[in-house]
Amino acid sequence: MKAVLTAAFAAFALSGAALAQSDDYVRPAEAAGADLPDGLAHAVFSSGCFWCTEADFEKLDGVVEVVSGFAGGTEVNPDYYDVARGRSDHHEAARVIYDPSVVSYEALLDHYWRNVDPFDDGGQFCDRGSGYAPGIYAANAEQRATAEASRQSVQALFERSIIVPVEDLTTFWPAGAEHQDYYLERPARYQRYRFGCRRDARLRQIWNDVE
Repeated sequence: MKAVLTAAFAAFALSGAALAQSDDYVRPAEAAGADLPDGLAHAVFSSGCFWCTEADFEKLDGVVEVVSGFAGGTEVNPDYYDVARGRSDHHEAARVIYDPSVVSYEALLDHYWRNVDPFDDGGQFCDRGSGYAPGIYAANAEQRATAEASRQSVQALFERSIIVPVEDLTTFWPAGAEHQDYYLERPARYQRYRFGCRRDARLRQIWNDVE
């Protein structure tokens, strides 16, 4: 069954990539996930640089694909540089497309918390500004309830306030093809960026205190 789902999604992903490469306009994804093959679901998260968020989630079994893009704003087809420079109300985000028979939304949330600084609403790690602010974007009422419960569980671990909002997903806009699979396409540059940003060092600092 998983092979069938993976093959179906491969065709879906290729058609989307071709569109992104051929035109400045990229096809948005709505909260209902109507563009997904049967048997797959999606979840959208912001945790700073979408190259890193994509890389973090693609490690998980049951995750079929992660798409770097933008969420949380009202602009149509947001521009990468406008988001990065705080000239947009969108945030860098990642759309996680997954097989819920293999990995649950709760497990995705657990993984998210371990890969975000939950105290920093001014950006994430070395990336500063509103375009890098964290957030969880719920695709439906069930996801919202699960995300809010997960947020409360994480808050119970810390004395400081968790600032990550749970918002309703409206539209997810994929970024251009040059931003997809960045950690695979440009591994040396990606690793230099991630190390220089001290992302993993900060995550260890946060979570070592509660483990």
